[in-house]
Amino acid sequence: MTAGGTPPEGGEGAGAPPRETLVLPLASASRRLNGTVARDLGIAILSGRHPPGTVLPGEIAAAGSLAVSRTAYREAIRTLSAKGLVESRPKTGTRVSARGRWNLLDPDILAWAFEAEPGEAFIRDLFELRRIVEPAAAELAALRRSERDLARMGAALDGMARHGLAVPAGRAADQAFHHAILEATGNAPLIALSSSIAASVTWTTIHKQRRRALPRDPLPEHRALHEAIVARDAALARARMAELIRLALADTELAMGRSDVI
Repeated sequence: MTAGGTPPEGGEGAGAPPRETLVLPLASASRRLNGTVARDLGIAILSGRHPPGTVLPGEIAAAGSLAVSRTAYREAIRTLSAKGLVESRPKTGTRVSARGRWNLLDPDILAWAFEAEPGEAFIRDLFELRRIVEPAAAELAALRRSERDLARMGAALDGMARHGLAVPAGRAADQAFHHAILEATGNAPLIALSSSIAASVTWTTIHKQRRRALPRDPLPEHRALHEAIVARDAALARARMAELIRLALADTELAMGRSDVI
């Protein structure tokens, strides 16, 4: 797992560089270790193994049980604190924060949540957020898009067609498409949501694939949305984005074995 919550692209293969070129500088190796400790603790919190209000073991005991240095553990706690998962106070130690304080749109937290097998309510909440944000963004993108924005969307669609969503490259292209739409709005707060929206798109796709093969090819809906944005048809772009999200949720419900698809 990468630090930004993006699924890994694959492992070492025949074309990988010689092993000695993969040795990390000390500082980089330390950051990687800190990230691993933060990830493991984050998954434990999001999965409910450390529910809100739980006081985590002291630094010495925790570092010993995880077989890491106290510095690595301390940095991991700082990472989790910045994401709202824990809070540290003098004399009371480090406590898991109330769920309302968690930054659930942080791409790392989204990644950890899906590694912890999220509940159906959380998945529905993500799609609800997408239904609120993305149709309006598509409408604005149709009115404000530049030729550069259209080129980026087109390149992303080509990548989706070339690779398919079953592989990391195809999912990265899907992320790029949704990111390009939010960028095309020219609205800074909306653009700030792009990493979170793109991460939720990717992780719900992976979640579907874990349960069963993707039930259909979503590329036609993406192309239809792109055509509406190219034509500067704001109302049609809004409607087509809403339909794209509705079908994606229906696919997810089907993968989860639900018959009451939306």
